[in-house]
Parts: sequence; structure tokens; C-alpha cells
Amino acid sequence: MATRPKAAAPAAPAAPAAATDRGDAHVADTHDLIRVQGARENNLKDVSLDLPKRRLTAFTGVSGSGKSSLVFATIAAESRRMINETYSTFLQGFMPSLSRPDVDLLDGLTTAIIVGQERMGANPRSTVGTVTDANAMLRMLFSRLGDPHVGSPNAYSFNVPTVSGGGAFTVQRGDKTIAQKATYHQLGGMCPRCEGRGSVSDFDLTALYDEDLSLNEGALTIPGYSMDGWYGRIYPGSGFFDPDKPIKKFTKRQLHDLLYKEPTKIKVEGINLTYEGLIPKISKSMLSKDVEALQPHIRAFVERAITFTTCPECDGTRLTAEARSSKIDGVSIADACAMQISDLAEWVRGLEEPSVAPLLVGLQHLLDSFVEIGLGYLSLERPSGTLSGGESQRVKMIRHLGSSLTDVTYVFDEPTIGLHPHDIQRMNELLLRLRDKGNTVLVVEHKPEAIAIADHVVDLGPGAGTAGGEIVFEGTVDGLRASGTLTGRHLDDRARLKDEVRTSTEALEIRGADENNLQDVDVDLPLGVLVVVTGVAGSGKSSLIHGSVAKREGVVAIDQGAIKGSRRSNPATYTGLLEPIRKAFAKANGVKPALFSANSEGACPTCNGAGVIYTELGFMDTVTTVCEECQGKRFQAAVLDYTLGGKDISEVLAMSVDEATAFFEAGESRVPAAHKILRRLSDVGLGYLSLGQPLTTLSGGERQRLKLATRMAEKGGIYILDEPTTGLHLADVEQLLALLDRLVDSGTSVIVIEHHQAVMAHADWIIDLGPGAGHDGGTVVFEGTPADLVADRSTLTGQHLAAYVGA
Repeated sequence: MATRPKAAAPAAPAAPAAATDRGDAHVADTHDLIRVQGARENNLKDVSLDLPKRRLTAFTGVSGSGKSSLVFATIAAESRRMINETYSTFLQGFMPSLSRPDVDLLDGLTTAIIVGQERMGANPRSTVGTVTDANAMLRMLFSRLGDPHVGSPNAYSFNVPTVSGGGAFTVQRGDKTIAQKATYHQLGGMCPRCEGRGSVSDFDLTALYDEDLSLNEGALTIPGYSMDGWYGRIYPGSGFFDPDKPIKKFTKRQLHDLLYKEPTKIKVEGINLTYEGLIPKISKSMLSKDVEALQPHIRAFVERAITFTTCPECDGTRLTAEARSSKIDGVSIADACAMQISDLAEWVRGLEEPSVAPLLVGLQHLLDSFVEIGLGYLSLERPSGTLSGGESQRVKMIRHLGSSLTDVTYVFDEPTIGLHPHDIQRMNELLLRLRDKGNTVLVVEHKPEAIAIADHVVDLGPGAGTAGGEIVFEGTVDGLRASGTLTGRHLDDRARLKDEVRTSTEALEIRGADENNLQDVDVDLPLGVLVVVTGVAGSGKSSLIHGSVAKREGVVAIDQGAIKGSRRSNPATYTGLLEPIRKAFAKANGVKPALFSANSEGACPTCNGAGVIYTELGFMDTVTTVCEECQGKRFQAAVLDYTLGGKDISEVLAMSVDEATAFFEAGESRVPAAHKILRRLSDVGLGYLSLGQPLTTLSGGERQRLKLATRMAEKGGIYILDEPTTGLHLADVEQLLALLDRLVDSGTSVIVIEHHQAVMAHADWIIDLGPGAGHDGGTVVFEGTPADLVADRSTLTGQHLAAYVGA
């Protein structure tokens, strides 16, 4: 184990003639380890280990082996909890309550800064500039130097509306009451037409309703707007129109009330309700969120029914005319936010104004950090919800690059996600720089190039889920190679180029693609084969495929968006597997399917189907206890008397995917619909997951594959996969390649946006974008077979792939 050399303590005048004369280390310098004993979070099995401080430690192992449980749910979580406990109980009441991890001892912890891979906020007003405070600095800069001067920093903010008001008020002075008048005016930078969003929406009414039907006949085609629930009370009881009349026979007034009526109080069956027209209601419930963050079926409806066009008043800048008129050296704040950040950094460097020197230094450092971390191709106006997982994580890293803090524990979750092999070297240098400043760096990683720089490696396994949760190796990278563990055996794996590639007879044409940084790209995507689209981060891969292919008919696009789910969600509910299982139980026992749902009629009344009972203790830890009534099974006792194939519903949900696949395949428990879904889960390598395991306990890689298995059920001739190797262990990549081969062999065209060289080597056709990022990219620099790319070596991808396959 690598440990810090012990330095001799300086002699103190008042110190007794003891340790210092013998050259022994000061006792304060002996705390060089983070000690973990008896960690049992999620699937960890009494894990104990010592981690060296001020070193870079990589945590490896297959997806679901317990890496995140150890690093995030144990070490980082306890550090944050203990820091929160230093605040007063009054302040703790306003902070999230963090429970103590299930661990016997944690010693030697330092302050943990977590840089995770969660996508950034889905608020449509959130941009790269707002989340990094670059916009705040620019607003201050323009409020001081902008010509003409239009007001305070708020006058340049697209999140602040212009507000005016006035009125009379009274002031008591002695025994007199004096009436005074006052007016109030605050100039904001928000464009009034689009309310600071940069785009305005227009509704396709034919997608909202079927005009040939009446409301009672189900005319509304909006997700969730069924007449069976609350809407069935509100619309017929409103009295504004006849719910039995076809919509095409509505008068202008009735149609206006259906679509546009402002919130109005009504009384239906003695209950006070609020009626609101469809369009304002949809705008509040669906358009107030980023489209990327909506549930898939709602997102599909929004993309079908609503067209977003650039706001004609602000031209998409989100700002008022006054804010856009104020300029510094001919550049407005809208122009500055639209620039590529690398260009904006050069512009700021050319400004010389002593009165705002500290502001210029801070802004310059922030923008230079973007460039240094490989995000110079972004612009500050880019919506944060459109960033990939890797881009989001690197944006979060920016605020830590110039930090003066030392002896801090930085925790990273796969920082190389979304990075081309060319960019991984730069990321490695940043991680090493953080370490060299005297910090402890903990990295959960799968990429061999990132594991190679570690001072210390902890490999978890041997398998995933219940088969993992143990430390199978701890030591150096060279020791890992020789260890014989799954990671050690695959660490030096190198895929070889295929001897023969599939050929295509037809192609999907893309002509004149110019979205984002694409420069009028014309390219043909071969169909019926495995196509890999690659290039450095920011070269235009996603813009090309998602912008020109994903929205075509017959295309199933599986992006990087994380799946969301509460503790009540599990693989069975998320994939739709529970539905055929409940129906099979109901049919076999002659009862209602709702009885076999822990979120419906079958739920244990004591814990409401949660399986556990939470006791809130204010600022203290929340106590979680297993429900005594159902013993954590989540169902009423009467429901567990009903069986299918000799198993009750709780026993079925406790099965692994592999066990359930065999159970539902034949005999009296045969359920073909369930078996089909389970086969897809096995195909993506999730055979070890239990059907009822809460989604909150799944790792990032497991969630990615669960989403892949679910979306594979959709009918389509073309599949688009956006970085499917995210969160996958080296050994799992082989299984993914086999799955892609099966898809292609079944007649499906597969297009993969990917940086992993093993996937590139396995492709039938490669399209390489570049040569650089941002305005230095956006062109096709190579298209052909992997063998041709390796032989050509004219692109960065070609050079790295040639080195990878040993050509």
C-alpha cells in the first residue's frame, strides 16, 4: 500500500527532550489512512479496508459489484453526515437528513466533495452560464462597463422580469398618520414574449383531441387526461360545454373555454374544483420542465403536439432589447453568451479596465478552466439539460480546479464518461493535479487508461449483486494485472479487427445537416449493419444522429438519460414485467390483478406496501425499521395465500431474473409475456438482479442496461444507442457486442455513438467526426471500415484505434 513518507516534526522550544531528539514523526502525521471496518451498505458483505490518504485510489469491478455502495453510500455519505452535524440543530432542521451508513467503523475521514455523473437540472432556464456562475460575472461586468448603461446586473438577467408598481401607504409619526405615495420599478432582462426561455411554443390541436368524438367518448388524446378520473368530473361538471357533443360541433366560445380558459373556480357534486383550459394546463405541467427530463411517453407527446420556434422578439437570446443594446467593444452580453467559450476567454483576456480588474481575473480563470477541462467548445447559452453525463460531470469539476483547499477527499464517478481516448489523457492529468495538491482522490472507473494512473486499486466482486460485495484485490495496478480477478484478466484486453465485415445494399441519407456545430454535412449511413459514429467530445456526433436520424419514423433512439424511480420502483415495475405476472396470478386464483400490486389493493396496511416504516426524528437520523406486520414482504397476509406454480407474489419478486426466466418458461407458471421481458433482461447481463430490488439501489451501469432492455421492446427498423458502454465493466463489453450482433443479424440496423475502442473495432462501418471540437469540428473526417481507418491513421481516432489493436 502506498503511504506518505513520514516527515520529522520541527522541534518546539517547550517540548520535552523526547521524540524530536530521536527523529520520530509527529503524532499528527501518523493519520495517513481512511479506515473502513464492517461496511454492509446494499450488497457489501462486511467489507474492511484501509485507503491511503493523499493518493489516487481507483475502485474497479463489474457493474453492480458494490463500488458505489462503498465509495458513495459509505465513505462519502458518512463524511457529509458528520459535517452536517457540526451545524446547530436549528440549521440541521433545514438540511436533508442523512442516515448513518451501515458500517461498524469509519476512521480518518476528511471533507468529501462528490462530483457525480447525474445529469444537470432540467429547468429550461438553466444554462451552462447560470450553473457555473459565469453569467453572474458577465452581468456584473456589463452593468459596470456596458455602453449605454441600462441598469443593475438584474437588467442583464433573463431570469428577472421587469416589475413596476405603485400605490399609497401610511406612516405613523408620533400622533400623526401621514399618507404617502410611492412607485416601484425594477428593470429585468427577461424577454416578455418568451419569458426568458428563448423559444415560443405552438400547439398542433389535432394532437390534443379527436374532433369527431365527444369528451365522454374519449376525445382527449393527451397522456393522463382520461375521463375515468378527476378530469371525468371536471369537464362534464364545468357546464361550459356539452360533454356528449363532438368537439367539431362546439361553438367558438365552447372551443375557447375547452382550450384557453383561465383558471376558474367551479363546484362539482358539492366539491370545490378549479377548471382550466387545456393549453394553459399543459403549459404549466409539461412545458415548465426541460423536454429531455420528461417521462418517455409524455416527451413523445410533447414532441408530437408542440413545436418550439425561436422567439421572434429576442431572436432566441432570452433577453430584452435594452439588455442586447448595451455593449462592450461592440459585443453585447447575448453575443458573449453565444460565443464558443474558448473564443470568449480570448475576448475577456483583451479587456483592460483597472476598475473591474478582480472581476476580469475571476471570469478569466473560470473560462480558462472550461478550456483546460476540454469543454471549450461549449457556449454559455447552452441549456444545461442538453449536456451529456460526461459533460455535466466535467462542468461540476470546474469549480474545484483552482481551489486552494487541500487534504480534501474528492470522489469521482467515472470521470472519463463521454471522453474520446484522446481526451482521457487530459482528464488523467487533472486528477493527478488534484492529488498532488495534497488531496485524497477516489475514482470509480472502468477504463483501463484511467485505472493505470492509480496509486492504489481496490477491486470488488467477484460478481454483481448478491454475488459481489467483497474485496477480491487490493494493491497496485501491476498487482491487479497478476491477481487473476475478472478485472485483472480483462485489464489488458484488446479487441481485434473483424476478419470480415457485413456489407450493406441500402443507406440512410443525411443531407445538409447544420445543427449546432455541424458544417452542412452530407453522409450516408449504411443500413442492416453495425455503424459506429465516433470523434472527440464536442465534434458533433450527437448533433448529427439525434438531430437528423432519431426523429425519423421507425427509429428507436436510446439516449444517456438516467432512469428515475423511487424506492417503490423496481425492475418488475419499470420494465412492465409486473403486469403479465399480476394477470397470471389473478387468473390462476380467480381474483383481481390489483391485489398483487404493493402499490395498490394488495399493499400491507401498516407500511402501505413499502416493506419498511420510516420514523422521522427531525434533525436526527431517520430510523428505518422492517415492517412487523408483513416482515418486509410489502403485501397483506391474505394476498400471500394465493400462489402460482407453488410460489406467492413476494417469492416471485424475490427471484433473480435468471430464476424467474426458468420459472415462467414452462409448466403451470408459464407466462410467455413475462418470459419475453425476462429474456431481454438476461441479454443485457442483468440475470442476477432480483425482480423486486428497489431502483434506488441499482448502480449507474445497471440502470443504463435496464433502460436498454426496456427500449429494445419497441418496434423499429433502426436502433440508435448513445454510449451504451457507460458504466460497463471490461468483461460486460463483450456481452454488449454479442447483443449488438444479435440485433443486426435479426435484420435491425444499429447505429452506435461510442468512444470505446472495442466497439469501434467490432463495427462494420465507422463514421469519424472532427477534426476537433466546437467550431473546429462538425465535418466528416473519415468514413469506411475499421481496417481502413487503422490503415489511414490520418485522424485522432485512427491513431488511437491503431495503437489499441496493436496495428
